[in-house]
Amino acid sequence: MGRAIGIGGIFFKFKDEAAMKTWYKEALGLNTNDYGVLFEYDGSTKEKFQLQLGTFPETSDYFGSESQKAMINFRVEGIESLVVKLQTMGTVICDNIETYDYGKFVHILDPEGNKVELWEPVESSNFDSENKQAMK
Repeated sequence: MGRAIGIGGIFFKFKDEAAMKTWYKEALGLNTNDYGVLFEYDGSTKEKFQLQLGTFPETSDYFGSESQKAMINFRVEGIESLVVKLQTMGTVICDNIETYDYGKFVHILDPEGNKVELWEPVESSNFDSENKQAMK
């Protein structure tokens, strides 16, 4: 039987696609190409990757505006310094960085007003060993 094995892409419509690609490259350091932004993983490292398809009730206000039907979550490194960089670029920072046992989170608005979640995961080795301890 066939089955889905992962997310192949996330797609957004933008009023000014070229400007948004430039902003995502400059603000978040993403690798842009003719089709948008490319995340590439070839399995050559032992680093663990996770991708969550989050499900929310239709009434959720977690994404910000009522018209926003989806939100992307980017894994980041150095979330504190990234927030400072984004502030200097004039990016709207929606909330303070919050820390949980699985990482740090903050929300921003891109230049077209889309709410974006930034996540700095805890080191996977610490997270895995903590989870193993909790499971015992």
